[in-house]
Amino acid sequence: MTSSRFALLTAALLVATAAAQTGQVALKSPNGDLEIDIATVRGQAVQEAGGQLAYRVTFRGKTVLDWSNLGLEMEGNSVLGAAVHIVSSQPSSQDQTWNPVAGKANPIRDHYNAVTVQTVETAAGGRRLAIEARAFDDGVAFRYDAPAQPSAQELRISNEATTFRFDKDATTWPLILRDFQTSSEDDYHELTVSALHTEYLIALPLLVEVPGVAWVGLTEADIDDWAGLFVHTSAAGILTARLAPRVEDRNAPHIPWPIDPKTEPSMISVVRQAPANSPWRVLMIADDPGRLVESNMVVNLNPPSAIADTSWIKPGKTSWDWWSGSLAKGVSFRPGMNTDTMKYYIDFSSRNGFPYMLIDAGWAGRMAGGGRGANGSGADLTKTSANIDMPALLAYAKTKNVRLWLWANWSDFDRQADEAFALFEKWGIAGVKIDFMDRADQWMANWYQQIARKGADHHLLLDYHGAFKPDGLRRTYPNVLTREGVMGAEYNKWSARETPVHNTTLPFTRMLAGPMDYTPGGFENATKDEFVARNSNPMVMGTRAHQTALFVVFESPFQMVADYPGAYDGQKELEFLKEVPTTWDETRVIDGRPARFITIARRSGRDWYVGSITNWDPRELDLPLRFLGAGSYNAEIYADGPNAATQAKDSVLEKRSVTSTTVLKLKLAPGGGAAIRLVPAR
Repeated sequence: MTSSRFALLTAALLVATAAAQTGQVALKSPNGDLEIDIATVRGQAVQEAGGQLAYRVTFRGKTVLDWSNLGLEMEGNSVLGAAVHIVSSQPSSQDQTWNPVAGKANPIRDHYNAVTVQTVETAAGGRRLAIEARAFDDGVAFRYDAPAQPSAQELRISNEATTFRFDKDATTWPLILRDFQTSSEDDYHELTVSALHTEYLIALPLLVEVPGVAWVGLTEADIDDWAGLFVHTSAAGILTARLAPRVEDRNAPHIPWPIDPKTEPSMISVVRQAPANSPWRVLMIADDPGRLVESNMVVNLNPPSAIADTSWIKPGKTSWDWWSGSLAKGVSFRPGMNTDTMKYYIDFSSRNGFPYMLIDAGWAGRMAGGGRGANGSGADLTKTSANIDMPALLAYAKTKNVRLWLWANWSDFDRQADEAFALFEKWGIAGVKIDFMDRADQWMANWYQQIARKGADHHLLLDYHGAFKPDGLRRTYPNVLTREGVMGAEYNKWSARETPVHNTTLPFTRMLAGPMDYTPGGFENATKDEFVARNSNPMVMGTRAHQTALFVVFESPFQMVADYPGAYDGQKELEFLKEVPTTWDETRVIDGRPARFITIARRSGRDWYVGSITNWDPRELDLPLRFLGAGSYNAEIYADGPNAATQAKDSVLEKRSVTSTTVLKLKLAPGGGAAIRLVPAR
């Protein structure tokens, strides 16, 4: 008997037995550590005869989430799920591997047990609703399946009735937003569930520590023709779902939060024909937060690639003209949005082996009749500004073996998508950075899918900037290399918010959802006391080694080398930036805690790279190299120098021979780090 057939029979026996005895359906992960139960309850007691549809999650026998509600709030009707009984359940399982174009691991194992639970309303009308659940070794996920039925041909969903009732007063690291029209760019906080104000609108992913039980990463996957999910707290510290309302149903530019209860019944989030599946509600679960960072649940919960031939999709690093603020330093031309400046950045990419150069806002011409112009809505993406000779740039870049990316405001792109995509393909443009969507409603989620599909049709790569969190779309459309949805390095230009504390928080929060376009590599390094926010030649807080390590710590298949070319020339760390990959075969978090520190090792082929960063606390760490293969390795260690605590650019390079039995001693300065390259000895 094969292992997959054995798993299927085991799951079937488990489900059938549980349903017969208690009216609840139990599903365990392949290794048995995780269990998700689905039942009907009254209060917190299981009722076989029917009641509120609910789920419970346990990890190694301890409760992570106690009975939490399931259901859909339908316009003009009662909550579907508030009064149902379970009529059947169908188990299944899967164990396969697949090869992503880019990511944190290759191959990726997709191994789970699953069950689909069918329910019928106990009230008149008998509406039906199914819940599909999957249990992986690193978490559980569930989604709603609303079948076509006479009482629900068109679904008009105002919200989900999903709740998340953690068994203890858990600690969370929330991203608190002002409303639904958001770039998801802000600070993370550290608050217990009981301290979360009922008026807080919280973005996903949300990191949660249930003391003595587990670490949890709450997010969603496969947002297709649905609205994005947020959470807020209701009575008794329960996290409650809140779908982004449909923007086009409102005249106001921003849907306010909190929503006035008097208007909430008229707020619609999802309109579509049945049958319909919701996105997956994802709960990554582990005994250590580093295991969440390693998880591939989000991509595993998305459909396979819709692109048959992905050979043209090439991850890689890029230079970028926007960060330096038209810095004029050591050049014979006047820097700015002009052809000579772009050639300067193309040259930098070429001599360092970077495959791309990104031209940011300002390259496009104005729409006829005026408008805001090239820096925002109102640009004509089929024309270039007076100072940019696009044919000359494309020809020049080709001689340098560099391909160009172009920036675009999403509203301009929406208006001209078909024409712009066709023209960019004709020009030989590699990809488009699309910006300022700042929405997560159903229409915008569908727009992401549409643009990804059209981009693939024209062999164009995509970077969604001003975006909501990743949901694993990159599996189905691997031309979507990265997206923002993070307070990244650009904030150094106008604020003091981009700190080493923030950097050590991001891997355990935003990065749980997927790659992030943070734009690392600032080499104007400064201590907290020295830092000054400025647009031209911007500073970054923390040490040179900290910034270098971010190229390993932060995942992004399309990675900016953000600073001015002159900031890198002659610096020893440039050798590391030239060599470090942007996609990986294996990822291991050695140690770390949110907002404190992280040490992460990533493998490409036989080469390993390690990034270690700390908050403002100096830190001494042991780094066992047990992850290395057999034989000797040559280690290049870029570390904080002896004066890095007061001189943030002070760094040292050590070269030595190591093996898998070696334990490296890392000494990180305040805001410091270490970046290590490990290559098998020849």
